[in-house]
This record gives sequence, structure tokens and C-alpha cells, in this order.
Amino acid sequence: MIDHIYNKDVLKLAARISRTEEIDSPDATALVRSSMCGSSIKVSINVIQNKIVNYSQEITACALGQASASVMANVIIGKTKKEIEDGKRQTLVMLNGEEKLPEGDWKPLSALAPAKGIKSRHGAILLPFDATLEALRDLNLD
Repeated sequence: MIDHIYNKDVLKLAARISRTEEIDSPDATALVRSSMCGSSIKVSINVIQNKIVNYSQEITACALGQASASVMANVIIGKTKKEIEDGKRQTLVMLNGEEKLPEGDWKPLSALAPAKGIKSRHGAILLPFDATLEALRDLNLD
């Protein structure tokens, strides 16, 4: 079971995590912790014209959380709050057991589909979304 969840695609994504260097003068920072598993992430962002133009993350999580953070780091630049919310929605649909997998920029999150039956890991997978959306809320963006 564990080999199925922590498959080679998940491990590849986790190994390629980026944007781990702190950014200077972030517009907003959010620290979020999953109560289910104890994983945490600190996200800092810069925003211009409602689009994320710089992003950094510091994550302490299992390979599933790291893989999700890796995908976020690869696609975040240029995204709006609405696009981040859409990525989270697509991920939730997948984790809730529906057959529909994430699409577009979020497609790499499909590697996390084997974890849909393991509710205790969902919090780690959603951490990058939750922290980014919290940081955006702090900026009072539409």
C-alpha cells in the first residue's frame, strides 16, 4: 500500500522541489500546519496586478506534501487567486474519490491520486494551496 502511495512519480516531484530560497520583502507570508499529520509550510509571495510574481516556500512534510509543493512552485508565477482556488478545487475533486484528475498546469498533481483513500494525508497535499490562499487573503485581493 505505501509503495502505491509513494510511487516513483511522487518521489520525483518531491525531489525536484524548488523556490525554497526566501524572497526579499514579501507582500505577504503565511504559515499553515496540518492538524492531521503535523506537516507545515511557510509561503511568502509578491503580487503585482493581482498576479503572483514571486514565491518562496519552506515545507516540512512527507513526500506527498513535498510533491504538491513542488507542483505549486513550478506553476505559481503569474497565477491569480482564482487560478489557485481552481487548482485546489481540482485537487479536492481528485482526493474525494472522483475519477476526474487535475488538468492544465495542475495535471502533475495526478501523481497524488493514489492517496485519495488516505484522508490523513490530504492535509499535507493541500498545504501549498491553503498557505498561498491565506497569504492572498491577507492582501485583501478579489
